[in-house]
Amino acid sequence: MKVRRPLLIFPCNGNGLEALDCLGEAWEFRGFVDDTAEKQRNGAFGHRVLPRSALVDMADAAVLAVPGGPASYQARRGVIEGLGIDPGRFANVIHPAARVARIAQLGTNLLLMAGVVITSNAVIGDHVCVLPNTVIHHDVTVGKFSLIGANVAVAGNVTIGENAYIGSGTNVRNGIRIGERTLVGLGSNVTRAVPPDSVVAGNPARPLLRTI
Repeated sequence: MKVRRPLLIFPCNGNGLEALDCLGEAWEFRGFVDDTAEKQRNGAFGHRVLPRSALVDMADAAVLAVPGGPASYQARRGVIEGLGIDPGRFANVIHPAARVARIAQLGTNLLLMAGVVITSNAVIGDHVCVLPNTVIHHDVTVGKFSLIGANVAVAGNVTIGENAYIGSGTNVRNGIRIGERTLVGLGSNVTRAVPPDSVVAGNPARPLLRTI
């Protein structure tokens, strides 16, 4: 019988809850780690929510760190690095129904949800979350600390910079670059390069004033 590796998920947020459905037989879930006292008292859907001291107390457990959303994605790097986790403890959690090409390159601390397809020679950096039914094609690079929503199609030869957020339902045309720390709004069609630190949305995607 295959031995399951113990796992802690940080924090107890939407990404963390959805990660539970991705664990398969490889992981033994020990609990969430979260700084919110109320969550620690009440738990979440029958699971324990533990303080950060659990990262030390359960030193044998791997860690999946999936903080951030559209309002907080730019803080992901600092939050994850602030955990002080040895890189060797970070987990890659890949749903059994995701498909990753043999020659694709994957970083560490990845969450790939159901229906995700990583084709050919795509490169996915460290600390990236990809939500359900997203397809990332050949010669694509997704930078570290980025979040990719559900039902996103990223065509070939695209570069997504570090710490970006690509909203669900977005299509990204082949051969373009999306800059670091950029937010792409829901359902956008990105047809031209996007500079770093931008907020874009629409069909085609156009710059918006940053409100978050």
